[in-house]
Amino acid sequence: MKTLNNIGLPEVQAVYGGAEGDLWELVMGQQVHIGGMASSMDLAERAGIGAGMTGVDLCCCSGAGMRFLVKMRQAAKMTGVDATEKVVTLGRKRNEAAGVAERIDFVLGNVCDSGLPDGCADFVWGEDAWCYVVDKARLIGEAARLVKPGGVIAFTDWLEGPAGLTGEESNRFLSFMKFPSFCTLQDYKDLLEAEGCEVVAAEDTGRFAPYVELYLLMLNQQFTFDALSIIGFNQGLLESLAGELVFTKDLAQQKKIIQGLIIARKRV
Repeated sequence: MKTLNNIGLPEVQAVYGGAEGDLWELVMGQQVHIGGMASSMDLAERAGIGAGMTGVDLCCCSGAGMRFLVKMRQAAKMTGVDATEKVVTLGRKRNEAAGVAERIDFVLGNVCDSGLPDGCADFVWGEDAWCYVVDKARLIGEAARLVKPGGVIAFTDWLEGPAGLTGEESNRFLSFMKFPSFCTLQDYKDLLEAEGCEVVAAEDTGRFAPYVELYLLMLNQQFTFDALSIIGFNQGLLESLAGELVFTKDLAQQKKIIQGLIIARKRV
């Protein structure tokens, strides 16, 4: 597992509480993860998430994943946990507009210590967001605590790929993304198994590089003015951000970073 000591929750909150988070949503949509709805549907189908189930979304951002689950998978009830007040407030407004507020709750708090009851969920969910959490062991422990025996932990995340990152590449990438730590598939498998879960899927989705290419096209060709509006028409900053995305794309093409899909079942 790669780590960066000078990144923590305050830096992540600054991203999603400010212009950088708005910029990510501009190019990625409300579902701020690689693959959008197609990725969500793939994960939900493979994890067996369907009608009548209750779930907890850890690092839920503004709740787009939960709205997907209640609208498209007929989940009965979702609770999202996130530490950034701006996105939780926005999520509540979007839930009202979508007519799903009665089926979705938010907890503004630490995903490693949510305060929710033991075994309160049929499944725990996450999409490309657990990379922002400092203590992955505590995060997985919390997911395992929240899910019922026999329940499912299903998530995608940005991970170090099989080619591996050099120290210099890791420091640059983690600094740009504000990731305090960065797992491999094996890291997550080990953490889940240590918490009494059976890993039933752990693989590279293959989506990373082509989607980053798409985001670059949108940023450079379609949404340039919109992006500049968000960051105060700072052309130099936009060029710097685009350069870091090109670097990220290059890493993905070399399989140094991937989007991983992981599904585990808590042993009864």
